[in-house]
Amino acid sequence: MKKKVFYTELSYVVAMFLMAFAAACTAKSGFGVSMVVAPAYILHLKMAEFLPWFSFGVAEYLFQGLLVLMTVLVMRKFKKGYLFSFVTAVLYGTLLDGAVALIAPLPADAFWLRAGWILLGATLCSLAVSLFFHTYISPEAYELIVKELAQKFKVDIHKIKRIYDFSSLTLAVVLSFCFFGFGVFRGVGWGTVFCALVNSLLIGRWSKLLDRHFEFRDRLSFARFFQ
Repeated sequence: MKKKVFYTELSYVVAMFLMAFAAACTAKSGFGVSMVVAPAYILHLKMAEFLPWFSFGVAEYLFQGLLVLMTVLVMRKFKKGYLFSFVTAVLYGTLLDGAVALIAPLPADAFWLRAGWILLGATLCSLAVSLFFHTYISPEAYELIVKELAQKFKVDIHKIKRIYDFSSLTLAVVLSFCFFGFGVFRGVGWGTVFCALVNSLLIGRWSKLLDRHFEFRDRLSFARFFQ
């Protein structure tokens, strides 16, 4: 079967919208957001008590800014792509706040509706990550640090992703306890654990499916600007 061409620049754009909608869906479920965005979401919940403008999206790109700095320290070098990763985070944060507002009127009262939101969020999140892995344009800091560590230590990217996911989950639990009291889970729930368990697996499945049906090519000659 002849593969269809999927341009990497389009992969970036689609991934951005899917990731923003996925995060909004997990937040809508009330069962806990995905482990990747959980630390930023918990920061949003706490800071919004004092600063109403500190939205989920704002928390996301500020937290990702810290991750970009961590990437620079771990890699011991600075790339232009690292800076653009923060630009990606700002764009994503803006889209995220828009997605949250867009689905706010939709129902999420019954258990099956909330379960549907978390399942939709987990599915779209894994697809978005896979698409980010198929583009040369600097992804969010979450995917950036995973890609950089995998290349630096020559380890399978999905293994690094699993390690990062569970590290993020641990940080989210610690932040929840610190901000809201020991034993209090805010922004973290069974949905978060579910995402942590299936995310890496789903990303791998999506990647195989995409590679089976599409040939990813660069449409523009901008790759050197993100090195």
